[in-house]
Amino acid sequence: MRRRTRTRGITLIECLVYIGALATVFGMGTAAFYHCAANSAALRRNADDIAQVLHIGELWRADIRAATQPVRFDATEQTLHLTHNETVVAYKFADHQILRRSRTDAPWVVILPRVAQSQMTPEPRAHVTGWCWELELKSIRDPAPIRPLFTFTAVPGPL
Repeated sequence: MRRRTRTRGITLIECLVYIGALATVFGMGTAAFYHCAANSAALRRNADDIAQVLHIGELWRADIRAATQPVRFDATEQTLHLTHNETVVAYKFADHQILRRSRTDAPWVVILPRVAQSQMTPEPRAHVTGWCWELELKSIRDPAPIRPLFTFTAVPGPL
């Protein structure tokens, strides 16, 4: 008596089902990867922007503290003038950029691009006038989950 052995195999229909399931899993994995990569790039851009703004804010504060004469603000030109001994350092908000000039005869240099709003205002106190700089960067995403707002405060040194 011979035993009959059955040979089992995979049919063409089963192969197509497996290929479709794998394609779906790989497609979802690829979409998730690119979504994470885009979010990672946006996070890196935001971190770079924050670091740049903090650096510029500290430069502005150092310039305010080093002023040897009272700080002047020209509201029509949106320009802040800081006199350091014989040189005049100026900050200007124009064309959605923050510009800085280290001397009166020097050219304006863009130190911060993509600025939505900038406002430098004096803050009079009892014995001193401080300065406040409120700054908002342009958001890349619309609508932005968090508005990129920064506030810097500085007090001129003894005049």
